Amino acid sequence: MSLNLEKMTSLEKRVAMSLSAIFASRMLGLFMILPVFAIYAEDLDGFSPTLAGLAIGIYGLTQAIFQIPMGLLSDRVGRKPVIIGGLIIFAIGSVVAAMADSITGVIIGRALQGAGAIASAIMALAADLTREEHRIKVMASIGMSIGISFALALVFGPMLHGWFGVEGIFWITAILALGGIGVAKYWVPTPILSRFHRDAEVEISWFRQALADPQLLRLDTGIFILHFILVSMFVVMPVVLRDQLGFSLEQHWQLYLPALFFGVLTMVPFIILAEKKRKIKQVLVGAIFVLSVSQLGLPLFTDSLVGFGIMLWLFFSAFNLLEASMPSLVAKLAPAAHKGTAMGAYSTAQFLGVFLGGLTGGTLSEFYGISGVASFNVMLLMVWAGLAITMKKPFFFTSYLLNVGKITEEEAEEILKELSAVSGVVDVTVIAEDGIAYLKIDKDHVNMDELHRFAAEEEVKI
Repeated sequence: MSLNLEKMTSLEKRVAMSLSAIFASRMLGLFMILPVFAIYAEDLDGFSPTLAGLAIGIYGLTQAIFQIPMGLLSDRVGRKPVIIGGLIIFAIGSVVAAMADSITGVIIGRALQGAGAIASAIMALAADLTREEHRIKVMASIGMSIGISFALALVFGPMLHGWFGVEGIFWITAILALGGIGVAKYWVPTPILSRFHRDAEVEISWFRQALADPQLLRLDTGIFILHFILVSMFVVMPVVLRDQLGFSLEQHWQLYLPALFFGVLTMVPFIILAEKKRKIKQVLVGAIFVLSVSQLGLPLFTDSLVGFGIMLWLFFSAFNLLEASMPSLVAKLAPAAHKGTAMGAYSTAQFLGVFLGGLTGGTLSEFYGISGVASFNVMLLMVWAGLAITMKKPFFFTSYLLNVGKITEEEAEEILKELSAVSGVVDVTVIAEDGIAYLKIDKDHVNMDELHRFAAEEEVKI
């Protein structure tokens, strides 16, 4: 049997690039509003800081509501129709927000943007188009595109505001969505067969177990708090930079860019420490406390550019570290055969954090300013710190999928027994109807040649 399990094919690389491009263009459009909207909203009819926060975060609510149903719909009608339809809804929402002259109009537009929830469908399409052994690489590529989009948005948002205004950013966002439709239609390959993938999609029957697992629930709570804090701070921070530090909105990128750059540099050694030295729990707890320091410090340095910049650097260092490391923890803690469901619950919590962070941050800023927002965030972080400290030490096992082909239930039982005996295999579930073995392996000790002995001939995915 000839298996090329080590290298991605050119078509798999194309899948990774094209789906990452769609994801990135959509997230870039959403994120570019974050550093500028709080100031733009002041000139809209019906403005209040609470409604401005709602406008910023409302997409998180509709995203949380629709992301799982859209993924399930893609199982029935196909991935591309759902992705293209979601991008059309997103583009319509962008146009509505661009043409709005009231805060209510922008809220409606932002809600429509979130309703075009295509993340689940994109992940499912990635699973359709890639071999099991390379799927994690494609998912990682999509994840990296989100981080890059966030960094670019904080820089380009203020820049584009200076050239085109926020209305222009919304129009650019609509154009990006239309570009994503073109990519989906003409560059993303079309799968011969679409089917359900337990590692990439949500099983409704297992969703309750995902929410009931105390270890996974700690991570769901953590990502909720992390994005709550991110959005709540950007409800108030642009106003502080303008009114108390004297930065015009078009200059805000000059502070964000170095803070982001040095934040990434600071993050890298801790990522290595977490994964290579197996200190992920210690790094997680440490990053939560650093984030708390930044929240305590930001209100204290509103009259000092250097002090505020240092606190912003600590904020982005801790945020990026937590954002990058927590999905890895979900993968480590979730059963290999139910990772998609665990990630679905995790993503839902993240988007609910975006929504409530905007709404609560706007309300607190209206009455208490940045001090009120930061104080509330510190209280949330102390709750998260308690959950993280009491979290069980995670095992450093890797999820691995093996295509075993069309098999009967009896054959699945036999393969299960044989795979369980392979050196380095910690846990295995073989599901005959999927033709997949879902494994947790110890990469340092697993015998890959023995694993691949059970692999079926490569399927033609596209």
